[in-house]
Amino acid sequence: MTGPVFPAGKVEQMAKAIMVQGTTSNAGKSLIAAGLCRIFKQDGYRVAPFKSQNMALNSFITEDGLEMGRAQVMQAEAAGIAPDVRMNPILLKPTSDQGSQVIVNGEVLGNMKAKDYFKHKAQLIPDIMKAYDSLAQENDIIVIEGAGSPAEINLKAQDIVNMGMAKLAKAPVLIVGDIDRGGVFAALLGTMELLEPDERAMVKGTVINKFRGDVSILEPGLRQLEGLVHVPVVGVVPYMHLNVDDEDSLSGRFERSMAAAVVDIAVIRFPRISNFTDFNPLEYIDGVSLRYVGSFGELGNPDLILLPGTKNTMSDLQWMRQSGLEAAVLKHAAQGKPVFGICGGYQMLGTTLSDPYGVEHGGEMAGLGLLSGGTVFAQQKTRTRKEGTLPAVGGVLSALSGQPYDGYEIHMGVTEKNCDLVCEGNIYGSYLHGIFDRDEVSRALIQALLTAKGLDASAVKAFNIADYKNEQYDLLADGLRKSLDMDYIYRILEEGLDA
Repeated sequence: MTGPVFPAGKVEQMAKAIMVQGTTSNAGKSLIAAGLCRIFKQDGYRVAPFKSQNMALNSFITEDGLEMGRAQVMQAEAAGIAPDVRMNPILLKPTSDQGSQVIVNGEVLGNMKAKDYFKHKAQLIPDIMKAYDSLAQENDIIVIEGAGSPAEINLKAQDIVNMGMAKLAKAPVLIVGDIDRGGVFAALLGTMELLEPDERAMVKGTVINKFRGDVSILEPGLRQLEGLVHVPVVGVVPYMHLNVDDEDSLSGRFERSMAAAVVDIAVIRFPRISNFTDFNPLEYIDGVSLRYVGSFGELGNPDLILLPGTKNTMSDLQWMRQSGLEAAVLKHAAQGKPVFGICGGYQMLGTTLSDPYGVEHGGEMAGLGLLSGGTVFAQQKTRTRKEGTLPAVGGVLSALSGQPYDGYEIHMGVTEKNCDLVCEGNIYGSYLHGIFDRDEVSRALIQALLTAKGLDASAVKAFNIADYKNEQYDLLADGLRKSLDMDYIYRILEEGLDA
């Protein structure tokens, strides 16, 4: 274990900072930042993650009812602290290809087109720095994550999330490149070449991520890269098969080809799918296959169809109709098999969707008609954490009745039937994100599906997701300790940008 090089456990001045940027989205910034959070925690420091601006459809509601991106929630878990909206002061939730809902300090500022947000975002710097400075006063180390690439030259003038944030925080930068997809040396060199001289001076090292193979074969390339970019390669991180919450649509879960298991669950992969992490706990149960389905041909004959959340319920319902998946879901329901919708998926199950204020799509359209009652999209967002026990329900999933839950709601719609779990026959709906996080609920669900198939449900084992996540974060930290030069990382932390 690398020993502390500056006093830990007591904050007498602003925290030290380090920033993880990448050559591209999905280079592994979030995971590297989480691993560093875990290492610093293990070494006795108070550490917090930070990302000034996150674009994601996977969000989370904090204990005080504020909304933030799930990547920083995952990193906070790795740091052993509660998620705090200050860790992600700006969250962009895309509503279309050219616009997003803008959330500042956990509350909706409004919907903006990309060009309008580009002009406006510099005005948000005080919000960013207020959040960052507040965290820095309470911690020893802040691990900052960038977004996309710092070499997006069309965006650099108004940058608040990559080098612009590094300058504001006076944070030394590590740039991560993904070798698994190829071209990592060109990506790292090209990124450095497109930086301004003062920006290049802030970069203290590069990291090769997702490597498979013999590092000795890579060595000549590493030395040549160091000669070209004039900073050391701080480590070569192996491709680690870990299971932590993903950030948004780049999730590898969507690319998996999975054969049906004893219990086969299909999640409809909407174009604007959100909060798909709701279903991660089901993957951990033996004998369960959880598949993300984006076309009629992929659906097959599952035991349960899940309709997840979506950032644009009406547009994604239209997509279902055009793709043939609506007809497939209706046929599945007519056979008496269960359909379960969460948030936007729950809204689709009703009779009508009405958007009088143009919150999402505008106008009115028919729902799937599998649940009675409709949804009207409101101008105010519902954001709340909830816990309790699920109400009594019938049908195939009656075993869910009375099970304890701990979840949260994030939605713009007001639905006529709105309790924690609605049931009509074999159709179920809920606004609760995280409804399957408690082992009691996920286990009851799988047991019910096994019973419906006439199979023995007694062998379904309890699963503690909190313990499992902690094991994964420890494995991540172990992998980074073995592959990164932590002495060098501690040194640049201590020196900051003065060296």
